[in-house]
Amino acid sequence: MFPEFKEDDLKEKEIAIYEKIKSNKKRIQELLDNKIYTFASFLGPYQTIQTELSDLSTEISHVNSVKNSEESQTIYANILPKLTEYYTDLAQNEDIFQALLKIESEDTTLNLEQSKVLKNEIRDFRLAGVGLEATKKSRLKEINIRLSDLSNQFSQNVLNATNAFEMILDETEVDGMPESEKRSARTEDGRYKFTLHYPSYISYMTYGPSRERRAELYKASVTKAPENGKILEEILKLRKEEAELLGFASFAQLSLASKVAESPDQVLEFLTKLNVKAKPVALKEYQRLKDFASEQGVSELQAYDLTYFSEMLKKKLYHYEEDKYRPYLEKESVVQGTFQFLSSLLGIQFKQADTRVWHPSVLCYDIIIDKQTRARLYLDLEARKEKKGGAWMHNWKPHFITENNEKILPIAFVVGNFPVAREDVPSLLKPSDVVTLFHELGHALHHLLSQVGEAFVSGVNGVEWDAVEFPSQFLENFAYEPKVLDLFAKHYQTGEKIPREFIETMVEAKNFQSAMAVVRQLEFAIFDMRIHLDAPDEEGVQKVLDEVRKETAVFTTPSYNKFQNSFSHIFAGGYAAGYYSYKWAELLSANAFYKFVDEGIFSESLAEKFRKCILEKGGSESAMKLFRDFYGKDPDIEALLRLNGIAA
Repeated sequence: MFPEFKEDDLKEKEIAIYEKIKSNKKRIQELLDNKIYTFASFLGPYQTIQTELSDLSTEISHVNSVKNSEESQTIYANILPKLTEYYTDLAQNEDIFQALLKIESEDTTLNLEQSKVLKNEIRDFRLAGVGLEATKKSRLKEINIRLSDLSNQFSQNVLNATNAFEMILDETEVDGMPESEKRSARTEDGRYKFTLHYPSYISYMTYGPSRERRAELYKASVTKAPENGKILEEILKLRKEEAELLGFASFAQLSLASKVAESPDQVLEFLTKLNVKAKPVALKEYQRLKDFASEQGVSELQAYDLTYFSEMLKKKLYHYEEDKYRPYLEKESVVQGTFQFLSSLLGIQFKQADTRVWHPSVLCYDIIIDKQTRARLYLDLEARKEKKGGAWMHNWKPHFITENNEKILPIAFVVGNFPVAREDVPSLLKPSDVVTLFHELGHALHHLLSQVGEAFVSGVNGVEWDAVEFPSQFLENFAYEPKVLDLFAKHYQTGEKIPREFIETMVEAKNFQSAMAVVRQLEFAIFDMRIHLDAPDEEGVQKVLDEVRKETAVFTTPSYNKFQNSFSHIFAGGYAAGYYSYKWAELLSANAFYKFVDEGIFSESLAEKFRKCILEKGGSESAMKLFRDFYGKDPDIEALLRLNGIAA
């Protein structure tokens, strides 16, 4: 029913990709030569072979992300330009484009999903430069190949710099830190190692008693991969040239051509409106933090002090300490309780599958609905040195029906970097880790619960980029609900349920400094949009960032901070001129979430409506159309402000 995932045959996978590219080209020519241009005879088979190639490339990119090695780096770097060249040639193929136009004008048998596939394909062909003269096509191809290589370099530089740094401390420099944090950092010789990998980095920035060491760690983090300054300069220049070749004034406009938002001005207006509401509240939050730090003897609060004193202030105001929750949030208990919650919320069951995995800590589950196996989910949640930082969902296979009427079931990976289980203690999570898990599972369920029959618009495929975060942000909000926490928050040693006052405190503290967090996200989003309206050089990028910080930031960022050199979301990911999507999608998720809160978290009718209108429909219709089908009207900003604890 499901294929086995293998991680030790990278060379074979590389060869398979080259062979698949070759066979795809041959098959496409056969379809064109057949000259029967209907969905069933042309676009259906075309969709299938493209999906098969995508599945193969996902296998290599996944291994490179979770089991990174010199071999995986080399092979991934080898296939990128080949794939980019293939997709660029494909997207500029006039014969395919004309076949699509013929289907559009003559095939009257298309259903809703097939119409969406066709519409998206025609749009994407136009955005890829079909119809351009030969020299412009050739240049566009060169740009795409170069951009693919640069993005990979950018990402690898960040990972290499992250792996290269370590800070070894003695007992005096970790005195007072939570025992669980010290245990995770302890080395064989009894000292303590902290790195730039997020769990380790945030541990010392939050609890580390040495201000000097926090400053050292912070500076190492925000100055890593300086060589990326020139890389991002070239990326911006090439993106602008690409946009102009395609008839757009800027890359920002090109990016939005396939999103829900209509223009850069509309996006910036939305972000500015949020900033107007959030910044006054953020300034008050920051002043309170400064006053508190002053009481502790620090009159000049620095960037490397923020997380540390914020944790202390939160503890004072709410008696809230993330670390005291860890014993109640053992990873396996959280996972099983989360599955129980999802069963109650959406009517789905999880059954552990006995299959091959790429690391002993990885678990695999089949998803069952109405006694039918519908999908497969892999969970890889613990941090490892050879794994890229952060957390993400990676979709391997989509749900679809082939032209031979074969049903392909979807498969996805959820990857995190949570604390590593040891012999003496299991992996114990923080509340923020649970939120991250819920978020990524939201992405996974959006992909895995799809009932769409066409691969190109099934699951997360075909969903507008500024709406793809909607289900994930929706689900993460439930991580703070007492009824949900009751399902899995129990002491890993005694089995005692988490005290009610712990939950109440966590809920009260949820929006602590939320306005500061909002303006930080607005800084990233506005910066991203503005540098893609133009294409400044390395120095110009810094100037834009400085200007945006004047508008949004509530504290002064050190001049040495070059966070843009590791801003992988926009320089090595899919968020270029699209980082605003987090807030745009949060607007949808906030409205949907409060509908559940106001009508009942475990309302069966509402949950079924959400599953059928949103999760099962994937990208088969416009995200705003699907949202209105579920919600009954357009979203409003008041719900977003309410979610963040900001008065409307």
